[in-house]
Amino acid sequence: MPKLGMEPIRRSALIKATIAEIGHVGTLEVTVSRIAKRAGMSSALAHHYFGSKEAMFLAAMRHVLTLYGAEVRGALAAADSPEGRARAVIRASFSASSFRREVISAWLNFYVLAQTQPQARRLLSVYQRRIVSNLCHALRPQLGARAGEAAQTIAAMIDGAYLHAVLGLEAPDGAEMAQRVESYLDLTLKIGAPA
Repeated sequence: MPKLGMEPIRRSALIKATIAEIGHVGTLEVTVSRIAKRAGMSSALAHHYFGSKEAMFLAAMRHVLTLYGAEVRGALAAADSPEGRARAVIRASFSASSFRREVISAWLNFYVLAQTQPQARRLLSVYQRRIVSNLCHALRPQLGARAGEAAQTIAAMIDGAYLHAVLGLEAPDGAEMAQRVESYLDLTLKIGAPA
């Protein structure tokens, strides 16, 4: 029987262990036993809290998205202009907490899972709509009708940077990736809205 008050602590440990284990293995082919061992508990306890490996992985991605959302909200609150808001979203996407090897690997596997699992697909869809909405809102004052297209392209570049990073041999460099995406933003803003 689990100890009272331990559930949130153990769930958190299992979520962190799930992300770390997927990052270590690189696929969803990890076992609940390995995740539980990394978290310092039995696989029976892990199953008690989550019921399945898939549920554990979805909880881990919700955790990743929650942290990412907090990063974006904090960056947006500090932005002082519409262009600054767009840059804030880009930089938050490559923050040290989001753009590290194990989280990048979890993202790649999340995309794979979303192809077949409805809850993962819905979660991914919410993320994609929010990032495009935040970027579109920030870019509309300068780009007008072109804001949606630019927002979609920036979001795709961010996703592409994650895919590129997971396949790379070097440690992910969030500052460099943010700079590359911001270079596209600079070019887009230079062209501006149609006359």
